[in-house]
This record gives sequence, C-alpha cells and structure tokens, in this order.
Amino acid sequence: MLPARRCRLRTRRTQENQENRAIGAITVNRANEEADVPDPDRPRPPEGDWLGTPFLRFERLGPIARVTVDRPERRNALTAAMYFGIRYAIDHVGRDDSLAGLVITGTGDVFIPGGDMGGEQVDNWGAVHLLSMDVTPFEAVRNARKPVVCAVNGLAQGGGMMIAMLSSVAVASDRATFRAPELFRGIADTNYGQILPRQIGPARARDMLLTGRVVAAEEAERWGLVSRVVAHDQLMDAALDALHWCCRTGPEARRAVQRSIDAFYGHYDRMSMEDSLAGAETVEGFRAFAERSSPAWVPEELRIEGRL
Repeated sequence: MLPARRCRLRTRRTQENQENRAIGAITVNRANEEADVPDPDRPRPPEGDWLGTPFLRFERLGPIARVTVDRPERRNALTAAMYFGIRYAIDHVGRDDSLAGLVITGTGDVFIPGGDMGGEQVDNWGAVHLLSMDVTPFEAVRNARKPVVCAVNGLAQGGGMMIAMLSSVAVASDRATFRAPELFRGIADTNYGQILPRQIGPARARDMLLTGRVVAAEEAERWGLVSRVVAHDQLMDAALDALHWCCRTGPEARRAVQRSIDAFYGHYDRMSMEDSLAGAETVEGFRAFAERSSPAWVPEELRIEGRL
C-alpha cells in the first residue's frame, strides 16, 4: 500500500508541475503579446517621421518637410529628446530621396528659447541622456546635406538662436527677438564664442554675450544675425519661398560652397564647454534660474529682482 500511495503522490505532483509550467507559458506569451502593442503615451525613440517626442511635429509639404516646435506649457524649451529630434529630422530629410529640404519653426510668440533648465525630461525615451552634448543639432545644421531654413516666429535664445544662425537661410518675423544669456547661467558656451564673432563681428558678439542684451529683428538683420525680416503674417510663405530657391541649386555645387562657409566658422573648444557644464558655476547658475534670483557670484549691490 505504501509504495502505491507514493506513486500516486508522485503522479499528482508531476501533473501539478506540468499545469504550472503550462500556466507560466501562457502568462509569458500574454506578456510578450502585450509588449508588442505600442503604448502611445510611452516615450519611444525616433523612427520614420516620428521625431522621438510629442513636442516636435514633422509634416510633409510635397518635397518639403516642416518641423514645428510645439511645447507651449514650457515656452518651447527643449528637452534632450527634443534637441535630438531636431538633429534626427535633419538627417532623416537628408536620407529621404522624396524630400528636398527642411523648414524649422516654433509656435505662438516663441521660436526656441534653448534647453529646458527646469530639468523636466518628460519625453526621455531611455538612452538619449547618454549622448550628452551630442544630442544637440548644431553640427547637423552646419553639415546638412539638404537646405535647412528657419522661420523664426518669435523669441530665439540660446540653442534656438544658434540653430537659426547656422541654417542655410534664417527668415525672421518682425516680432522676433534674439538673446544669448549663457554667461548669466554660468555656462562657458565656447560654441557661441566661436560662431557669433564670425557671424556679426567681435564687438557686437561681445555686446550680446557679455551684457545679455535683447536684439530686435530689424537690428538682427542689420547685424547679419539673420538673413531677412518679414511681416509676421508673411513669415511661413517667405521661409518656404527661400527654401524652394535653395532646393533649386545644384546639390553637389551647393555642398562645395557650404564646406567653404563652414570652414570660415572653424571649430569650437568643446572640452572647455564640457568642463563648464559639469562645473560649480553652472550648478549655481541653474539654481539661480530656478529660484528667479541673481547667482551668488553677483556682488550684493548689483543683484536685481528676478532672473538675469
């Protein structure tokens, strides 16, 4: 009797193990099936015309692509994913034989104010932070295989002004304004130190970088900061017209001329900028920005209410 009982117990345990394995396999299969269904609210990397963030819209207008920066709740401040999305869009257009060029614009009264200093990376799809400074699109704009035109609809600061300066043609609304406030944030932006003097001359570059002054559209055009200024309601038509003309040029001839212009700008001191971004002054600058106050390095008598 005892051996028979043990046999029955062994058989029952075997059946239970088989059932458990079957249930586990079903659970795994269901999990895999659910994983294959994309979650529209979950951040995901760029693919096709999706630029890796809901704050950038990619549209096809015949042979022209348009990217619109649309994050009004943060005044179009760029997350790392947004910076990378613009870079990706430039490369995406360059690889697509059905597209001849790209126009970049903003929404409302803001073009691009630069990076989001509040650190709200709500659209981070996972690995974008590993790229560090390589998320930025500045080199992509300079080396774009196809024309990139900026339709500067309003405020352009920091990275936004840099994108506009480096584009093939920058068309600005008569309502646009320009500013480079990096030094007030404790950031040694050596890219600006390299590019801006060659764009508008050393004296004006020093004025913009050291005083943080706001430059209106008409003055920006006179200085050569942008290519042309038009009435606000004519901005997109003028930008698209400029891009259409760029796209009519011989691609190889255009690239050769582009290389000459790019050589004029030269290369910036990236190592010093990376050191600055990791330094104490940048930490203090970000703190002061968040608290809407003057940084600690400003003498007491020279501090002002609000952000610098």
